[in-house]
Amino acid sequence: MRQPTSTVTQYFLEEVDHPSKVEEFNRLPSKIYRDDPHWIPHIRQEVEAVFNPRKNTFFSHGEITRWIMRNPEGEVVGRVAAFINWRKAKTYKQPTGGMGFFECIDDQGAANVLFDQCKHWLQARGMEAMDGPINFGENNKYWGLIIENFNLPPYYGQNYNPEYYVSLFENYGFQIYFRQVIFHRKFHDVLTEVFQRRVDRLEKQENYVVKTYEKKRAKEIARHFVEIYNDAWQTHDNFKAMTEAQAFALLKQIKPIVDEDLIYFVYKNEEPVAFMITLPNINEIYKKVGDNMNLWGKLKFLFYKATTRIQTAYGVAFGVKQQFQMKGVEGLIFSALRGKVKANENYPYHTYIVTWVGDFNPKMIRVMEALGSERVRTLATYRKLFDENAVFERAPIIGTVREKK
Repeated sequence: MRQPTSTVTQYFLEEVDHPSKVEEFNRLPSKIYRDDPHWIPHIRQEVEAVFNPRKNTFFSHGEITRWIMRNPEGEVVGRVAAFINWRKAKTYKQPTGGMGFFECIDDQGAANVLFDQCKHWLQARGMEAMDGPINFGENNKYWGLIIENFNLPPYYGQNYNPEYYVSLFENYGFQIYFRQVIFHRKFHDVLTEVFQRRVDRLEKQENYVVKTYEKKRAKEIARHFVEIYNDAWQTHDNFKAMTEAQAFALLKQIKPIVDEDLIYFVYKNEEPVAFMITLPNINEIYKKVGDNMNLWGKLKFLFYKATTRIQTAYGVAFGVKQQFQMKGVEGLIFSALRGKVKANENYPYHTYIVTWVGDFNPKMIRVMEALGSERVRTLATYRKLFDENAVFERAPIIGTVREKK
């Protein structure tokens, strides 16, 4: 680990409570990454939605505050947000809040000021630990810190950071709570032998059917999604069941960019047993548009959308009911997808990105590897315990029971 470096500079924190500070908060990443050829900015309107109680449902059970940090010359050199999801905060051994949207110059002292601000804000609200960098929202966006392979553009919604951020976090005392593995797989790749045998066996059974998504069936699909999701993830630490309303809201949110040929459901005797929700990687367009979807940005987006052939797709969610896991059902989806590619020589996509699989889910890691997917990047969700004498425990493995103390 790189040794901490710092100047003697005094830094000044300001809460983001005015439109001018919101603008400075959103401009900072462009300064941090201006020389990074791989960086693709988040859309500022989407980031702002996280901080808007009218647009972010997490405000119904949480709270958030953010700050910018200036140097003595008045230049903004850092930013961060701290937040609490009250539905989950006290389900951990130590009540745990979150921090995210962190950006900072390469200076340990500057980073410590930002981390300390989050720590003190959370402690004042009864928290004893903080996770970061995470999102005040679902984990499909703005979640985790890249710790391996910094030479790859981010997919849509993925956190991105320079390598020195790892030292800033770890020198402060953050420890890895779990790792997030990113996989890539070519659409035309054949299945590994073990999965092909399973798929061949299942395809001979007429009671298995693979269907693609139809927007006109959104409400029905939402019900099927919830049924599979709640079964597949019920053993996850701090699992909270999803409702049909939440699933329908998700489908409504992604509707503008949905490609029906990228979303698959598997049924056995008409029972929904597995799904794969995949979307076109619109970062291939956003890298040409910039970070602002104002009127000019929207016009540029429409132009590039019409003239850009998106070649990668990223997985938003993947789920298989527990009793059907490791039986080849996952392979049925990729086999159907490969068949679609073979049937259409003009099929635009060539790479499937598995957004991230937590190392707390070794079964899914094994599935991805057995499917022939390649590990291409690792992120980490860190946790900082405020009591330096407390015993750190990483995220429990799915299917195990955490020891009660």
